[in-house]
Amino acid sequence: MTPEALADLVRTSAAQVLTARGADPAVLPATVTVERPRNPEHGDYATNIALQVAKKAGLAPRDFAQELADALAAADGIDSAEIAGPGFVNLRLAADAQGEQIRQVLTLGDAYGRGTALAGRKINLEFVSANPTGPIHLGGTRWAAVGDALGRVLQAQGADVTREYYFNDAGAQIDRFVRSLIAAAKGDPAPEDGYAGAYISDIAAEVLRQEPSALSLPEDERNETFRRIGVDLMFGEIKKSLHEFGTDFDVYFHEDSLHQSGAVEKAVESLKENGSLYHADGAWWLRSTEFGDDKDRVVIKSDGAPAYIAGDIAYLQDKIGRGFDLCIYMLGADHHGYIARLKAAAAAMGHDPAVVEVLIGQLVNLVKDGKPVRMAKRAGNVITLEDLVEAVGVDAARYELNRYSVDSSIDIDLDLLRKSSDENPVYYVQYAHARLASLQRNAAELGLKYDNDADFGLLTLDREGDLIRTIGEFPTVVQRAAELREPHRVARYLESLAGAFHKFYAVAQVLPKGDEEATPLTYARLALCEAARQVFANGLALLGVSAPERM
Repeated sequence: MTPEALADLVRTSAAQVLTARGADPAVLPATVTVERPRNPEHGDYATNIALQVAKKAGLAPRDFAQELADALAAADGIDSAEIAGPGFVNLRLAADAQGEQIRQVLTLGDAYGRGTALAGRKINLEFVSANPTGPIHLGGTRWAAVGDALGRVLQAQGADVTREYYFNDAGAQIDRFVRSLIAAAKGDPAPEDGYAGAYISDIAAEVLRQEPSALSLPEDERNETFRRIGVDLMFGEIKKSLHEFGTDFDVYFHEDSLHQSGAVEKAVESLKENGSLYHADGAWWLRSTEFGDDKDRVVIKSDGAPAYIAGDIAYLQDKIGRGFDLCIYMLGADHHGYIARLKAAAAAMGHDPAVVEVLIGQLVNLVKDGKPVRMAKRAGNVITLEDLVEAVGVDAARYELNRYSVDSSIDIDLDLLRKSSDENPVYYVQYAHARLASLQRNAAELGLKYDNDADFGLLTLDREGDLIRTIGEFPTVVQRAAELREPHRVARYLESLAGAFHKFYAVAQVLPKGDEEATPLTYARLALCEAARQVFANGLALLGVSAPERM
C-alpha cells in the first residue's frame, strides 16, 4: 500500500463513517493527508482528518476519530489503527501491504517520483543570464545548479519548461567590456570602470588574431570589431563552462534584438495608449505604484533613451506572446526590487501579475579551514564557476549548491567536500547508490536477482519498514519541490534515504554467506535494495548529479 493508496483509503473510510452518522461527506477535502509521525512509536502513518472536518460535520473530533480508526482497522492492509490526542489517527500497515511500495518502484523505474501536478503549465524559466563581460561568478554558478535542477523538478511534475538565458548584449556594461578589451590590446591598464583579469587579455589577443588590423581601424569600426568578436568569444566561453557544468539552455535570447526589432518601442507605445505611462520632468514614467511597486519607474529617460526597465517590459511581453503562462525569473540578491516592478509591468500590460514569479538567490562564500578563501585566477578578484569545479568537481559543486533554500546564504566548506566520508553530503548519498549497485552485482555473481513478486510480508524488521516508508515519500517530496520551487528538498530527502538505508544494511543480511542458500527473505530484501537504488538514481538525476556504480 503506497501513501497515495492509504490516503484514498482514509478518505473513503471517512466518507462511509460520515454517511453512516447522517453527515455530509462533502466536508472532506479532495485529498486527505497522511504523514509519517516524528516518533515511530506512534505508528507508520498518521492522519488529522478527524480534526479537520468533525466540527463541520457536527461531530466530536475524538468520536469521529474512533469510528474512523475502527473502520480502518478492519480494512485490508491495515495492521492497527488507534486514536491519539484530540483526534489523530495513528496507523500501522501490514508488512505485505507496505511492500507494495517496493513493487511500485520496480515497476515504474525511472518514472517513479514523477507526477502530473503541473501538467498543462507552460513555464519560461530564466536563470543565470550573467552579463557576457566575464566568466560565471559564484552567484551565477549557484543559479546554474539550482535553475537546472528546478527545471528538471518542474518537468517531473508534467510542466512544459523552456530554459532561457537572457543575453545582455546591450547597455553600458558592454561598452565597458569593449573599452577594457581595447586597453588590453594596446597594452594599457584596464579603464577605471572596466574589467580586469587574464581572460580580458586572452580575448583581446584573440580579437587581434582574427582581425590583425582592428586597432588601426576608425574608432567606430574598431569599437564594433572588438564588440562583435569579443562578446561572441566571451559568450562562447560562458556557454562552454555551463555545458561542462551540466547546464544547457533551450533559448538564448538577445536583449539587443528587442531594440533592433522595435519591440521596446512597441511596448512603450502600448503603455502610453492604455494610460500606464505618464510624462513628467521630460521623461516617461510607469505608474508602477498603482500595482504595488514602492515608486514609479522611469521607462524613457529625459534624453529619449530607454531605461533598462523598458527592455524588461518588452521582454516580458515577448515571453507572454510566446504562450508562457508562468515566467520564473531567478535573480541575484541585489535584484530584490525587480519583484514589484516586473509584476507591475505585467499588470500594466493587462496581464495577471501572477504570470511573473521572481526567485532571489543569496550569496555564496567559499570557506577553507574555517576562513573565507580567495582562489580566483583568470577573473582577477572574482571567484568563478571554473574555480569551484576545479576545487571540488562538478557533482560536489552542484549537489552542495542545491542543498539549501535559495533565500539563504551558503558557506561552501571546500575541505568537507573533498572528504570521502559520511560527513560529506554528496559522498554520503552517492556512496549509498554505489553500495547498492555493488550489492546487485554481487547478487548476480551468485546467480540471484531481485524479484518483483517476492514475499514482502517477510520484511518485518523496524529498519526495513522505515526504509520502505522513506522510499514511499519520494513522489510527495518531488511534488512539493516543484510546487514551492525548492529543489533543495530533493537533496535533503536523499540524505534521509541514505540514513535509512545504512541503518537497514547494518542490521539486515541481504545476501547468503558461505554455503547458505538463498531464501524467500533474500529475494524480498534484494527487491527492497533495488527499489532504494532506483530512488537514489532518480533523485540524483533531478539534481543533475551522477549516480556512480562504483566509488
